[in-house]
Amino acid sequence: MTVHVTMPKLGMTMKVGRISKWFKNEGDAVEKEEELFEVETEKITNKIKSTGTGTLFQIVVPVGETVPIGTILAVIAEENEQPERIEGLQAGEVVEADGDAPKSQKTQAAPKETKRIVSTPSARRVAKELGVDIALVPGTGPDGKVKEGDVVKFHEEGPPAPKITPLAAEMAKQKGLDLSEITGTGENGKITRKDIETFLAGATEETQETQDEPSGGVKVIPFEGMRRAIANNMHASLQNAAQLTTFTEVDVTEMVRFKDLIKAEYKRDDSVKISYNDIILMATARALVRHPIMNSTLVGEEILVHDTVNLGIAVALPEGLIVPKLRNAGKKPLLQIAKEVRQLAKKAREGSLSVEEVTDGTFTISNVSMLGMDGFTPVLNPPETGILGVGRVIEKPSVFNGEIAIRHMMTLSLTFDHRIVDGAPAMTFLKDLARYLEQPTLMMA
Repeated sequence: MTVHVTMPKLGMTMKVGRISKWFKNEGDAVEKEEELFEVETEKITNKIKSTGTGTLFQIVVPVGETVPIGTILAVIAEENEQPERIEGLQAGEVVEADGDAPKSQKTQAAPKETKRIVSTPSARRVAKELGVDIALVPGTGPDGKVKEGDVVKFHEEGPPAPKITPLAAEMAKQKGLDLSEITGTGENGKITRKDIETFLAGATEETQETQDEPSGGVKVIPFEGMRRAIANNMHASLQNAAQLTTFTEVDVTEMVRFKDLIKAEYKRDDSVKISYNDIILMATARALVRHPIMNSTLVGEEILVHDTVNLGIAVALPEGLIVPKLRNAGKKPLLQIAKEVRQLAKKAREGSLSVEEVTDGTFTISNVSMLGMDGFTPVLNPPETGILGVGRVIEKPSVFNGEIAIRHMMTLSLTFDHRIVDGAPAMTFLKDLARYLEQPTLMMA
């Protein structure tokens, strides 16, 4: 039986995925549950297992292509089976990340566009007389209609200057290339950087060492992968939510003493390591339990208020930012939170996080204290309602019990979606969180 391998849905917000690697070639044997391909989403790069056993008959979507969920990526056939090859993109079944039954979609082939040349009778007559291919003539009439004057101008002046990207134009200029000799592979025949590199490689019969360092001293960082996914996600977040940020300065002197107390208590146990961030995570989780509206997500036309706190912890990587989730944080003690957070951070840096560890978050924390920052305006992680920004702990003069004293102070910044929660309840949540950090024993109540 033929099996259509489709782009799975890895998380409730996923809409598209990018094929970053195929582990098998066409004609290779494939076993069910064997790793077949790697897909890159806005959240994570994940290895996907085969849903069938047989021969990889056809790879429909090559490496580097981004397609919607449910798109047929490959065809697995049984021995001696010869199914029809798929032409173009087709929709199959959406496979949910949690293994739920697939959602059927209508199968349809991408239509092939045929360009229709609109021209006047006199233009066609003159083109025939002058031997001009009218399909190459830019039209200046209504809706791009080619007129007689367009044909004459084309015949006398030749084709218009080719379309080219700015970087490709600069590379061509530095190398003194004749653009008429280069075939563009970009949109509408536009010449791209890769076209210039391909032309240069063919002219010199040498292979360029890297695509990221083209000639002319220009370094190119491809705007793709995790970097592009982060950009798209952040831009969509700012476009689609009514974001408001509020700030508060917190006296965390008692939190510092609390951390030192735990450190002294477990000084002989190397497995116990507590940071300020661990305490902040615990305090935030407890505050979210008291203020459930802040532990909500907006999905479609519904606000989902969750009874489980899945805290997202922003982890900076060389190639971007990833947010693993500390699940059920509202019910976990401090030592367990500290242990699991270290494990998640380690897996994030190793690139070994699972889909479950980066999806279904309900609130995010971004700590920039290690960068020496006091405060900033964090951007929401859709579809969550809130994100907490955490600054550094710094000693500074402050009024305490009516006197000037040196205290440990920290700035918290809360960004929330004003469509879901009003300012007063959001600020009350931040106020209670600040109280937990000012007096950590209150978290135990």
